[in-house]
Amino acid sequence: MSTEELLFRYQAGERNFKGVNLIGSYLNGIDLSGANLRGASICEADLSQAILVGADLTEASLIRVNLSGANLSGANLSGAKLYEAKLTGALLKGAKLKMADLIDADFSSAKLVEANLYGAYTNGTNWDGAVMPDGKIHQY
Repeated sequence: MSTEELLFRYQAGERNFKGVNLIGSYLNGIDLSGANLRGASICEADLSQAILVGADLTEASLIRVNLSGANLSGANLSGAKLYEAKLTGALLKGAKLKMADLIDADFSSAKLVEANLYGAYTNGTNWDGAVMPDGKIHQY
């Protein structure tokens, strides 16, 4: 699906984009709040400053995606693959990241208050300056 078609369908009220392929797409600043992107392939895409409040990204492939400054509050990223993803300054308040692959991801200065990271794989993840679920700033 093209970016233009996705935006057109979203603006027309559609929210189910399960399994969509958006690999390499430029989606800077896009608003897909409440969208069902379960199992989507969004690798190497630019979603910086995107608004994905309450979006379902369960088991989505977000490898090397740029989510810098994105708002993912209440989003479900359980089981998502965020290997080498960039989430610098992202807002993840109340987000679900259970069993997500966060290996080598960059969460520097991200806000994860009330986020659920149960069972997430975090080897090599950069948490420098991130506000963690317990409300404390993680510093090295």
